Amino acid sequence: MATSIEPWQEPVRGDVLPRALFNLSGMEQMLAWGKGYVPMPPLAHLTGIRMGEVGDGTATFTMPASPWFLPPQGAISIGMLTVLADPPLGCAIQTKLPAATPMITAELSLTAVRPVAGTGGLLSAHGRVVHPGRRMALSEVAIADDAGRLVAHGTSRCMVLQEVGDLPPLESLEIFPLPDTSADPWLRPPMGEVLPQALWDGHDGLEILRMMLAGESGRSPLSYLTGLRLTEAGPGTATFVLPAHGWLGSPSGNIEGGFTAMLADAALQSAIQTTAPAGCAVASMDLKVNFLRPVVPDGQELVGVGTVVHKGRSLVIANAEIVNAKGKRVALATGSSLLLPGHPASLEDTTELDETPEA
Repeated sequence: MATSIEPWQEPVRGDVLPRALFNLSGMEQMLAWGKGYVPMPPLAHLTGIRMGEVGDGTATFTMPASPWFLPPQGAISIGMLTVLADPPLGCAIQTKLPAATPMITAELSLTAVRPVAGTGGLLSAHGRVVHPGRRMALSEVAIADDAGRLVAHGTSRCMVLQEVGDLPPLESLEIFPLPDTSADPWLRPPMGEVLPQALWDGHDGLEILRMMLAGESGRSPLSYLTGLRLTEAGPGTATFVLPAHGWLGSPSGNIEGGFTAMLADAALQSAIQTTAPAGCAVASMDLKVNFLRPVVPDGQELVGVGTVVHKGRSLVIANAEIVNAKGKRVALATGSSLLLPGHPASLEDTTELDETPEA
């Protein structure tokens, strides 16, 4: 029987921004993007993320809460929300930069306010500059659902780099034709499945992870979309891999930092999951990622190892280390979760996370 091709294995669509754009100021670059001088990047084809309004020190992006983004538990993870948070955090700072001045994200933190279901509603992320420094800039982001309710709040620290030279002439810029998005992965019926609640009720977290490793339970839609895959699990630890494929590419050409954060979150939250008894939900509270080096889309695997470093009565904290195929660290992360006995894994009965009991 022929095996279906997964979205991340298909030929990549989208492209990187033209270097001639750096002849313009950061704000002019954002305006040129809106006028069609920047091609749609691969991650936009994959996820449906789109740039919205841009102002002086502000930027807004939207992304559907697609069922493709669901992990085995059934609620969109805080790691996947960083994919939406990263662009407005960076672009808000970009509007303040002079011409020929690139920047990179050094740190990103996100705190969850309420669970996000994969119902297809539109999520909006509004970023604004907090401190536009010459070498270091700070920004914050608020992510809201389609009802206008806050679902997450985050901050970012970006490093402003040295001016670049040897740029193509500004006259080489041209308007790109509107991209064909009709076959984009996020628009299709999702592959994979969320694990049934009966499985979570009958098995502890480590047993479920071992069932996933043995192929005794289905893969999640997020795994089919991105190639994210569990490879090891033990008491207090979990390992995931993520192929650094072109679909994860940002306008810069590198893998978007949000996807690195997604891998880190999967590893550390699954490490936390190993501590959960049967019938106990794990509610992710926060995620902080320090980015150590950029990741290029070379098709090789990133490896994320999560380890529990503290387990209280209801609060569990874990770290994650992300390394590339050469064994070099590309990111370090930490995150915390609440253990919620008697709640479904999808947290569908939880309105706000601050209504849950503290550790």
